[in-house]
Amino acid sequence: MKRSFSLVDVLLVLAFCGHIAWTVKASSQCKQALSREIRPHSVAITEFGAVGDGVTLNTKAFQNAIFYLNSFSDKGGAKLFVPAGRWLTGSFDLISHLTLWLDKDAVILGSNNPDDWPVVDPLPSYGRGVELPGGRHRSLIYGRNLTDVIITGDNGTIDGQGSVWWNWFQRKTLDYTRPHLVELMNSTGVVISNLTFLNSPFWTIHPVYCSHVIVQNVTILAPLDSPNTDGINPDSSNDVCIEDCYISTGDDLIAIKSGWDEYGISFARPSTNIIIRRLIGHNRNGSGIAIGSEMSGGVSEVYAENLYFFYSSTAITIKTARGRGGYVRNIYILNVTLVGVDTAIRFDSTFSPHPDDFYDPNALPVIERITIKDVIGNNIKVAGLLKGIEGDTFHHVCLLNIALTVTSGSPWNCSHIQGYSAMVSPETCEPLKESIYPNHSSDCYHLSNHLRSSVGILILAISQAQQQPHHQ
Repeated sequence: MKRSFSLVDVLLVLAFCGHIAWTVKASSQCKQALSREIRPHSVAITEFGAVGDGVTLNTKAFQNAIFYLNSFSDKGGAKLFVPAGRWLTGSFDLISHLTLWLDKDAVILGSNNPDDWPVVDPLPSYGRGVELPGGRHRSLIYGRNLTDVIITGDNGTIDGQGSVWWNWFQRKTLDYTRPHLVELMNSTGVVISNLTFLNSPFWTIHPVYCSHVIVQNVTILAPLDSPNTDGINPDSSNDVCIEDCYISTGDDLIAIKSGWDEYGISFARPSTNIIIRRLIGHNRNGSGIAIGSEMSGGVSEVYAENLYFFYSSTAITIKTARGRGGYVRNIYILNVTLVGVDTAIRFDSTFSPHPDDFYDPNALPVIERITIKDVIGNNIKVAGLLKGIEGDTFHHVCLLNIALTVTSGSPWNCSHIQGYSAMVSPETCEPLKESIYPNHSSDCYHLSNHLRSSVGILILAISQAQQQPHHQ
């Protein structure tokens, strides 16, 4: 008996092979960044008078230790070792060619005194603090204009003790925007790995204007009701790899950003070449992976695979609005498993907070070439809320091989969206019902890259095979 294969069967195999090629490429890029020489010089924070009792403020000890280690930056770099203990500190700066290493029982604690978190200028791509006009409190661990920086250890902990900040924020008693836990600006060759981050006052890990960043094997935790405690937010940064992370916070697990309205448009530094792999997590108010809403400098070439989100608000979100400008394009997300998620896929074009009254309401975002494939989900309330902007349709949205068990009677709600689909259950909304195959694979980001050269040959081969007699 000769078995016959449908065109869809063959195309699915090809798509899977294309996925493997992408994965191999992504793997080599991520692992390359992990190659680092052992630092020839090392000191312990205790050599500078630090006391790990959880009460003594050690800001000066951290500052003095790093000042001392700066003399080795041109001699192969240095390592600052933080041993077991509870090391209370305010904000401190890192330097180039430095490894900050935390012992497995070491805990760096953020001070509860806001004076220990200095106020710095707003980011130029935002024009003001994200929450309040004016400046912003500097992150607990901070660096700018650096090269070759490693924050790692034997699964030590950095705890921002953010509850006091959350209370101030909710009571509206803050004068400046809350601080992040870790922020690196204008830096290259950054590795953050093998650590646990707890209770950030605001976003947890924020590489901004950075390149060649890897975040690997980290756990990020904050209460599910903590405000805006995003996990990892690459912002106007390129060549970023995030892999093997567990994140449970009060907002987005990962949010890719690139500036806010007219300031982001003017600064014009996109986030591009972002790889996310093997991410597990949940939240109550945010998304597993979000793009935006501050995306005015542009976001492109995002590849995310092997994602597992459970008991969360939303799995995948693109957030934007009139006045944002910028673009989100060439996004490829695959191999996603969902359990107990309210909304699987969401495009929200009404995310309307603006930095001031000087934004251009006619600056419309360009959203195009978004491919999401190989998604399974159980106990999902809504499959998709996909809302473009009137007069600004989101183009070439492609959904492939998606199977969701949905509890809502209206699984899809779409407007101002154009695209294609194949093998989606429950059946997708009208603007996406046109099939990807055989005519629209070239309109779907990444599918055409690996299929275009082979589809013609396969169609011919299948046609010839179908013309041959089949013997029972």
